[in-house]
Amino acid sequence: MSQTKLFEPYKLGGITLPNRLVMAPLTRNRAVPGSFVPSPLAIDYYGQRASAGLLITEASQISQQGQGYQDTPGIYSREQVAGWRKVTDRVHEQGGRIFIQIWHVGRISHDSLQPGGGKPVAPSAIRAKGKTFVNGTFTDISEPRELDLSEIPGIIEDFKRGTENALAAGFDGIEIHGANGYLLDQFAKDGTNKRTDAYGGAIENRAKLMLEVSKAVAAVAGAERTGIRISPVTPANDVSDSNPQPLFDHIVDGLNALKLTYIHVVEGATGGPRDNAPFDYGSLRKRFKQAYVANNGYDFDLATKVLAEDAADLIAFGKPFISNPDLVERLKKGAPLNAFDKATFYGGGAKGYTDYPTLGARQAAE
Repeated sequence: MSQTKLFEPYKLGGITLPNRLVMAPLTRNRAVPGSFVPSPLAIDYYGQRASAGLLITEASQISQQGQGYQDTPGIYSREQVAGWRKVTDRVHEQGGRIFIQIWHVGRISHDSLQPGGGKPVAPSAIRAKGKTFVNGTFTDISEPRELDLSEIPGIIEDFKRGTENALAAGFDGIEIHGANGYLLDQFAKDGTNKRTDAYGGAIENRAKLMLEVSKAVAAVAGAERTGIRISPVTPANDVSDSNPQPLFDHIVDGLNALKLTYIHVVEGATGGPRDNAPFDYGSLRKRFKQAYVANNGYDFDLATKVLAEDAADLIAFGKPFISNPDLVERLKKGAPLNAFDKATFYGGGAKGYTDYPTLGARQAAE
């Protein structure tokens, strides 16, 4: 236990994290229907997990157009800002630090979620194979329409406004969702981007929107409070690229020039195999001078190994945080972890959300 760097403090921009465990963003579909304000349960949920070095919230849409799933929270209305303020207040009362992940899902949506029942937007009008979660069930993703060049500045403005709202809600920083086959990833990868204008074709053009959004967010929040999540080789949401290494080397060079506080890298297939496709993550590590957050399938042993090799600065854990609000304490003590209940991941109430017992509660009940 004494050989691991996992429980050592880490300086991330202007804040000091007490340990190197990051709670990864986890979609839970429990915002208030219609208003998409975080529910009162979310206050407890994030407060319970405040011992993580850094909490990153579930992805929160920057506009109605940016929503892709039922009951995901937004960060574009005054009511949503007020709802998130209650969450950040609770986390800070518990001594925690919290970033919000902001997203636009692009084509991974359904007509029923879009303004006026319109089509989801995408870099190119290519329908994704896959399902989205609407009306309490998994439904085929709708056919998208191609974004007009004149609409792109409005998307960047929505990210900027979402950042302003997040700061007003008391967040310590912002994570841009550039991963997992959502809008920024769709623009970057040639399997989803067939444009022939300034945002299509060459790597520099396809990377443009991700870098423009990053620059806009950092201009509002400060680079030291801005991170981004990327997933070079994930097949999530039917996304692919014919040559991801030079693409993401270029993207990370651009992110490094902006001096963002971290890159949060999904290594391999999101929630799946870490070795699904060849990719040199060490190249990204070398190119980016600030923090590298490693993600996907990490446990205590792998986290300890990767930190010891200086292949990452911080380690993001996802599903273990769902069922273990006190994951940091459990890993410190080598205690067993609660098993998660997959049936309660998406939607619902307190069950499978805020009712997982802590180690102390479990021991007191025995």
